[in-house]
Amino acid sequence: MTANLWGGRFEEAASDLLRRFNDSFSFDHELFAADVQGSIAWAQALERAGVLTSADASKIVQGLEAVAAPVSDDLGAHEDVHSYVEAKLRGHVGDLAGKLHTGRSRNDQVATDLKLWIKKACAELEAGIVKLARTLATRAGDEAETAMPGYTHSKRAEPVTFGHWSLAYAEMLQRDLGRLRDAVKRNDTCPLGSGALSGTPLDIDRDALAKSLGFAKATANSLDGVSDRDFAADYLFVAVMLLSHLSRLAEDLIFFTSDEVGFAELPDAMATGSSRMPQKKNPDVLELVRGHAGRSIGELTGLLALLKGLPLAYDKDLQLDKEPLFRTRIVLALALPALNELFANLKLHRETMRQAASHDLLLATEIADSMAARGIPFRKAHELVSARIGEVIRQKKTLRELGPTGEITDLDLAALDADKALAKRTTAGGASPERVREAAKKTLESLH
Repeated sequence: MTANLWGGRFEEAASDLLRRFNDSFSFDHELFAADVQGSIAWAQALERAGVLTSADASKIVQGLEAVAAPVSDDLGAHEDVHSYVEAKLRGHVGDLAGKLHTGRSRNDQVATDLKLWIKKACAELEAGIVKLARTLATRAGDEAETAMPGYTHSKRAEPVTFGHWSLAYAEMLQRDLGRLRDAVKRNDTCPLGSGALSGTPLDIDRDALAKSLGFAKATANSLDGVSDRDFAADYLFVAVMLLSHLSRLAEDLIFFTSDEVGFAELPDAMATGSSRMPQKKNPDVLELVRGHAGRSIGELTGLLALLKGLPLAYDKDLQLDKEPLFRTRIVLALALPALNELFANLKLHRETMRQAASHDLLLATEIADSMAARGIPFRKAHELVSARIGEVIRQKKTLRELGPTGEITDLDLAALDADKALAKRTTAGGASPERVREAAKKTLESLH
């Protein structure tokens, strides 16, 4: 058991119960690389401030670079990742390691570590979002003419194309990308040098320190610098919105690949079977995405509840901010590439989709529009077509089989064509194949 970084005023050793409840190394070892990176930058800042000689700073930096990442045997032997790094550094440079913490607190240290960690998590997340959005847009261009039913209220409504449907999700992902980039920009400040709460007493150039760690600038207020976790909440909010969109995508694909609908089939490599029923092909990936979306809401809600009543500045409650972030990053790092592979290799049953999109009732609005184009008020046309549909249902026939009426002409019935219906949707954002191809190309060009 290593010594604590505190405790000189205490006469009794820490209780084992205190250690088990208080220590965080079992999970905050995830911050190891960030802690080493921040410590190297701090040692160099101390050198620039004249606190460390060049020789001492060089030894400390070399020692930090030599500190190995923790292994499972280490996790119960240290209070947190900061004490681990300092203890291992002491093994390399001796008592000189004690000078590294001059003017620094674990309060500004952990806030910096977590921001550095989130910077990497956000870069990883951005790449995953872009890749899936590009796959959606690529398939959208390929399937710009693949007619399928569009739905409202989970009922067949009007024809769209699979390409148009794919681009709807690409739009959602582009908003997620914008939220992520906004969050990164908003939180691009470095807390290091805030000390415990009132700022470091050393002559540290905090903006230069911030830039050395890849931040745009230093935080403006030391109290806020050590206690701010908005960046953590922002990350989880982006994740919640993203997973909500992915959950909707998953739900649609579960429906499309169901035996009852049969618009598509899951690739074998991204489906599972049943231990009991040999015929089953289960959408486990999609169901897990849907499940994780629900749990992510709890991660965000839990963090917000943790933060909402904390007095300034640092409080130990903030130790609990990390695990939701770590769990969420793991989920996203698996969910995005899994969905990408599944969607890229999804097998479409195009003829089944086209037949469903060509059903008379799905095209009933086309008759009303045709009548309106001839000068009949749309409300009147809607009423007449609705009444005709009642006859279709009662007689168990199609609109074509019933034929024209005094008001509904053969010309109107000729509008019962999915391709014609789609070709007319040429306004911006519409479902015509031409528009879909243009939108897919534009989306691919915008994703970088």
